[in-house]
Amino acid sequence: MWAGIIAGVLATLAQGVMWWIFIDDILNPLLRDTQLTAALVMGEAVLPPPIRFSPGIMIVAAAIHFVLSIFYAMLLAWAIHRQSWGMSLLTGVVFGLAIYVLNLYGLTLLFPWFTEVRDGITLAAHLVFGITAAGAYQRLARR
Repeated sequence: MWAGIIAGVLATLAQGVMWWIFIDDILNPLLRDTQLTAALVMGEAVLPPPIRFSPGIMIVAAAIHFVLSIFYAMLLAWAIHRQSWGMSLLTGVVFGLAIYVLNLYGLTLLFPWFTEVRDGITLAAHLVFGITAAGAYQRLARR
């Protein structure tokens, strides 16, 4: 569970830094992504435009993000629990790529609004998630 929370936070921070570096904007893509995510539960009525801040949308999106982060980290932990540190990190990168493909190509069959975030920054954030979840799990499991 903690590995998922840690990885979810770090992947989000990494994504924010990449937005700042490459598109010079953190707020608009963050608010857009929260609306896209919240729409999974709240329906298409919350989809942008306009891109806006809403505490309710932010809470729902954060809850979805962390539930998925914990779930994905639990799947990854099951896969790597007997692996070496290096192999776990490699598996984490592959896992991050796999959940990127699942989330942004598979689930877009049901939720087509996610096609707009198929980009290098989102891919990199998923890779950060995978490697961080693997490293955090191995670190916490070996205490």
